[in-house]
Amino acid sequence: MDRPWRRNFLGFSFTSHRKAPKIRVSKQSIQRCKDRIRALTSRRKSMAMTDRIDRLNQYLIGWMGYFQLAETPSIFQELDQWIRRRLRMIRWKEWKKVKTKFKNLVALGVPRPKAWEWANTRKAYWRIAHSPILHKTLGTQYWANQGLKSLLERYKYLRST
Repeated sequence: MDRPWRRNFLGFSFTSHRKAPKIRVSKQSIQRCKDRIRALTSRRKSMAMTDRIDRLNQYLIGWMGYFQLAETPSIFQELDQWIRRRLRMIRWKEWKKVKTKFKNLVALGVPRPKAWEWANTRKAYWRIAHSPILHKTLGTQYWANQGLKSLLERYKYLRST
């Protein structure tokens, strides 16, 4: 016997609130989800971003369908942010050359001096994907326009119906 919040059942766990415990996604399930997303968004696989987003959406919609009972939306918000960061990393790598990075940043509305500064950075892909400049220009709306489905929006939709 153990406390409910230390137990996992079918990928779910519980919060440790004694008066009103909530259903949450277990840590192992989140880790498996991240591993699967890493495989789908691997930088080693050359793939069009639209195809990558389509495959990712298929997985995310199914995953969300299973875990829609969870009562902790912060997990879905954190996963959304992490997925967008993975995609920003891929997009940055796709742009490869400084000239291309600069041109694309300017096209996305970044002022020319800032675009030149960030295009010339030598920071690693994962680190640059979290930079304020990419976070703003390749943000939530950008990926929604690309067709990426949001786990948090889906969660809210499923809760309202």
